[in-house]
Amino acid sequence: MTNTILNYLTNSSAITYIVLALLSVYLIITIWIFLYRYFALNALIRNEEKSLESLTSREAAFSPLSALNKCANNTNSKELLYACELNIIKEASVGVSWLAIISSTAPFIGLFGTVVGILESFAKFSTHSKVAFSIIAPAISEALIATAAGIFVAIFAYTFHQIIVRKVYELNTYIKAQSQILIAKG
Repeated sequence: MTNTILNYLTNSSAITYIVLALLSVYLIITIWIFLYRYFALNALIRNEEKSLESLTSREAAFSPLSALNKCANNTNSKELLYACELNIIKEASVGVSWLAIISSTAPFIGLFGTVVGILESFAKFSTHSKVAFSIIAPAISEALIATAAGIFVAIFAYTFHQIIVRKVYELNTYIKAQSQILIAKG
């Protein structure tokens, strides 16, 4: 396995290195955005869930940890609560568009690397009068590694994007419920 990877990297062109480096950066960014947003959103959701429970209990008090409470400053104004909802969701969804961009562009970057690899392979074979399948197949399979890497990165980016979007939706539900209760009490 190690010899295969080293052999692949030894026979690769600068374009292949650039494609694989870019896809590696994409993967690191994807994982970083996911971990950062996931844990931040979980904390926000817990706070808003507790605040909603507090508002619907006998206490009927607004939790001081609630992002909606911090933004609205104990005001029941419909317009201010709506503006706070939008601001909280905007801040909570930071990075989501990057996950979408990475999930949609990573396969194309990998495909670009594959096309360049295949073109380079055919250029090498053009000097030979006869080329056997046993020589062509390894060259093309090496070129396909870039596509596989692009798809690999895209799978994680898309999955993480869907998880984060779901978390933002869950947060939005708690925020809207609190807002509706406060408007009704107002």
